[in-house]
Amino acid sequence: MATFNIVMPKLGESIQEATITKWFKKAGDKIAEEEALLEIATDKVDSEIPSPVDGVVASIIFSEGALVPVGEVIAIIDLDGGAPIDNEKASNLQAPAETPKPEKQADKVANNKEQLTNGGRFYSPLVKTIAAKENLSAAELEQIPGTGHNGRLRKTDVLGYIEKRGSIKTEKPETTAPLAGRQVSVSAAAAPKIAIGEGDQVVQMDRMRKLIAEHMVMSKQVSPHVTNFIEADVTNLVYWRNKIKNEIEKREGQKITFMPVFIEAVANALKKYPGINASADGDTIILRKNINIGVAVALPSGNLIVPVVKNADQKSLLGITVDMNKLAADARNNKLSPDDIQGGTFTISNFGSFGNLTGTPIINQPQAAILATGTIEKKPAVIETPTGDVIAIRHKMILALTYDHRIIDGALAGGFLQYLAGILGQFDINRTI
Repeated sequence: MATFNIVMPKLGESIQEATITKWFKKAGDKIAEEEALLEIATDKVDSEIPSPVDGVVASIIFSEGALVPVGEVIAIIDLDGGAPIDNEKASNLQAPAETPKPEKQADKVANNKEQLTNGGRFYSPLVKTIAAKENLSAAELEQIPGTGHNGRLRKTDVLGYIEKRGSIKTEKPETTAPLAGRQVSVSAAAAPKIAIGEGDQVVQMDRMRKLIAEHMVMSKQVSPHVTNFIEADVTNLVYWRNKIKNEIEKREGQKITFMPVFIEAVANALKKYPGINASADGDTIILRKNINIGVAVALPSGNLIVPVVKNADQKSLLGITVDMNKLAADARNNKLSPDDIQGGTFTISNFGSFGNLTGTPIINQPQAAILATGTIEKKPAVIETPTGDVIAIRHKMILALTYDHRIIDGALAGGFLQYLAGILGQFDINRTI
């Protein structure tokens, strides 16, 4: 029987494992090339995985909910359309060889791993295995600062803790202990008991909302947030867009909003103020070479996702527009790849799209700052002219920069905002793209 092994794909450089959230086929089902076989989820995005071949699903190795390393065989396709393979036998064929363990010890480790799985913090299979073997409780793991991406606990973090745990008090941790680098669970903070009244509706968070909640709590714990505000006169920009939008849509097939202009302006301002395009790593500052700007996009589910315009400083305004339109459409249709939302060095959140004056967004870790753009309103303003001051109707908006006060001070943030407002205020009304 000719078979084809389906392996867990590598969906991004930093993605080492993914969770199988749904199988669209079961053993014995026919499947066509490019037909959706399963859905997987990483800590970044959900993706549908199509079959690269025609055939019959001979075996499904992992069930829904399983966390599988990249490269591991997850299903077998029979290219000849034969009978399904016994899943247990297939699993044994595909599993890597391991040193046998005494039955009692294996049972003990399995039970410990099961207990660790029930916590709110994410742990890789390797970390859970080490913790189970060393009899580390879930409470102990919660107290270990993680040095991985977004505070994720790594093998070296656990081994370092095990080496020193004899001198560490784990039952009553100091409340003033530094939280930098720790990924905090939604339920990790001491929260008040919530009384549920008659008629109240209890809604379980979906997976994406849980991830967002954890990321936001972690960011507030890691970075001291400060926000600066400035009002920008964008009258020229409004007139320019009104004049050119129909032409661009007819000529290029692209709808042009204000966001591509904001992205371009931010990219220019970041080149002028590279200290904003940065990250804090302990007592070091990483100044990013690339300018990759993420934009928060609201999904139909009510959740948010942040696709990234890569190397925005090297692209034309039309190029940014094309990229942003595609990313926004893919986000709303659940077609983003993990690479589409990775590598951001700065983020923009458009509160103005909801008619809000401005907002104070939470920093998208490990970035050092995030910009909120507010709604554009007509306002009376004093205009200086050679013959004296006059009052005129101008289009104004509020820009709010939230930044990590560990590495960005008010002078740097204020200079960046002022420069950005100047770029938007002096927009060339005769510009062509």
